[in-house]
Amino acid sequence: MIQITPHMRIYLYKGIVDFRKGIDGLAGICRKELNQDPFSGSMYIFSNKSHRTLKILLYDGQGFWMFVKRLSKGRFKWWPQPGKDEQLKKLSVPELHLLIWNGDPQSAIIGENWKKIIE
Repeated sequence: MIQITPHMRIYLYKGIVDFRKGIDGLAGICRKELNQDPFSGSMYIFSNKSHRTLKILLYDGQGFWMFVKRLSKGRFKWWPQPGKDEQLKKLSVPELHLLIWNGDPQSAIIGENWKKIIE
């Protein structure tokens, strides 16, 4: 079982991914395009062109997990546009939950953490 804690680093890839890619292909994107270490324990979120499906990649110390969520109807309402310099967007745990439930993390009002989390 995967537990999502406030200390987790969660990154959303703003680009579009060919979802024929599996774990190795997504880890390759982390390494080559994002200069990130897929073995770091960070969570990486990817979307396909239609924004109907999400894939989440996570390394737990022994192996990789890949989670997939495909909406039965419609598309994910929120997905940031890729910038010139920035392909990753950092998300908080509440923002991840909103995204998974097809909410809009950017417009949601989320309370502040009462104690700063050291990253």
